[in-house]
Amino acid sequence: MKNYLKIIQIDEHSITPKYLQICNSILRGIEEEKIEKDDILPSINDLSIALEVARNTIERAYKELRKYNVINSVAGKGYFISNTQFNQPIKVLLLFNKLSSHKKIIYDAFAEVLGSNAAIDFYIYNSNFNFFKKLLTGNIDHYSKLIIVPHFIENTESARAVINNLPKDKLILMDRLENITGDFGAVYENFEQDIYDALTQLLDKLSKYHTLKIIFPEHSYYPKEILKGFINFCRQYAFEYATIHELANETLQSGTVYINLMEKDLVELVENIISSKLKIGQDIGVISYNETPLKKIILNGITTISTDFKMMGEKAAEMALNNTKEHVAIPFKVTLRDSL
Repeated sequence: MKNYLKIIQIDEHSITPKYLQICNSILRGIEEEKIEKDDILPSINDLSIALEVARNTIERAYKELRKYNVINSVAGKGYFISNTQFNQPIKVLLLFNKLSSHKKIIYDAFAEVLGSNAAIDFYIYNSNFNFFKKLLTGNIDHYSKLIIVPHFIENTESARAVINNLPKDKLILMDRLENITGDFGAVYENFEQDIYDALTQLLDKLSKYHTLKIIFPEHSYYPKEILKGFINFCRQYAFEYATIHELANETLQSGTVYINLMEKDLVELVENIISSKLKIGQDIGVISYNETPLKKIILNGITTISTDFKMMGEKAAEMALNNTKEHVAIPFKVTLRDSL
């Protein structure tokens, strides 16, 4: 029997479920002719012990391989490779800078559209340049598509250089359009124009306030284009404005609208409003980036400005399947609630 422990790879850093990592490893082994037709696979129990994973993980992996008509089983013989001629799934390396509620929406939509047409290796690099570089200087030859959400707090230029050196026929940028040369696909937010247009849509509600303040953390992966769009709007419509990095030393004042990007800042802002005598939607306004279910409820509803993240995931998947290299700006949505 082959030494499957040299073929099956489980990466503890990967967000891809282990059963899919096992499935993808076996498919890759067949493609590389390390596994041949009629080869006997380890039993569920033996592979579970060898890989130190639960039995149901191996069961799910074998079930997934059955979908490709790659394996079969015979009583008393166990599982074996029944077919090596199958439609090869697109191999995707998917890199997110972090995991959040809206990133989960992107991933779920992306994975749903791809379905069984793709084998996805999914990593969170936590805006860490060194880890990001390591992931992209390894086995990228294994992948037909490299799909990246490029957000960095430091080493931005170095990260851009790494991306620029990637094969452009494989590259799809998601969420942010960097200054990358060549012909590649992109599904992105137009950060500067999006916030300007969103605030313009809210102009009627904003007119009862005199000051707009955006909470923009000093060390943030959010692009500075957001600030440009915010300032352009305030100057265009004669609002007083300010950029603050944190709420610790902020005294809430009547006639002010606060725009938050980070969820932790929204929590602190809501706590401060509750403890003050100011009435939200009358004395003070709140606009929050990125729609989440809880924002429908908090303080009778928080007004949000948000990208259509579901569409972003769907469009990126369609680009991967169709091998297109267009640049698609995803629309920005305003959801007006009582906080304004």
